[in-house]
Amino acid sequence: MESHVRGGTRWKRFAVVMVPSVAATAAIGMALANSALAASFSVSGQSFKVTTDQLDGQGFSQYGAIDEGYTLAGKKTMHPVAVSAFKTATIKNLCQSVVTPNIPVLGNVSLVLRAGGGKTPVEAENLYIDVADLKADAEFRNIDIGVAAGDASKGPGIAKGDKANPYGFAQQADSVTLKDVKQTAWATTAGTFKLSGLSMKLSPGVKECY
Repeated sequence: MESHVRGGTRWKRFAVVMVPSVAATAAIGMALANSALAASFSVSGQSFKVTTDQLDGQGFSQYGAIDEGYTLAGKKTMHPVAVSAFKTATIKNLCQSVVTPNIPVLGNVSLVLRAGGGKTPVEAENLYIDVADLKADAEFRNIDIGVAAGDASKGPGIAKGDKANPYGFAQQADSVTLKDVKQTAWATTAGTFKLSGLSMKLSPGVKECY
């Protein structure tokens, strides 16, 4: 299969308005509240942390894949991940954080993005989360375990270009609810992301969602 680089220093199409920030960090996209657009969230050679009070997903599948990327020094990296895929999802009180270390003069710089903390949750379509570690209370409805990744039909399917074995192990469910989510991920992509009540903050030091 075609290899798909899901690393690289980029925060692309995450916003209606692109704003420059600290030059040594990745390019950062700033989205307007209540905007809906294609989105990709990944940082060169770095994982990032995500928390949410509750994620309700419809059309769920999960399969194994390999994320490829590059460190800030240009060294190629490879990371095994479990890709959680949802046809649609609503997310309450979303937090995403990443720390860029050892920036000259500044030292560590943290970026924290929050959305969906009010009455309106974050909404996503064709959402893919490349997960390295996950802790949550989970409820799956009509779950099938042990299907081939390429045959999982309840979710949105294997992401185009994903480095994944279509004959490998996968699971799927009609719907899923995840509560008190804490996870470490290497990439998040969505066909559309609607971010209500969006806020983004850059600050010195290490400040993460958990």
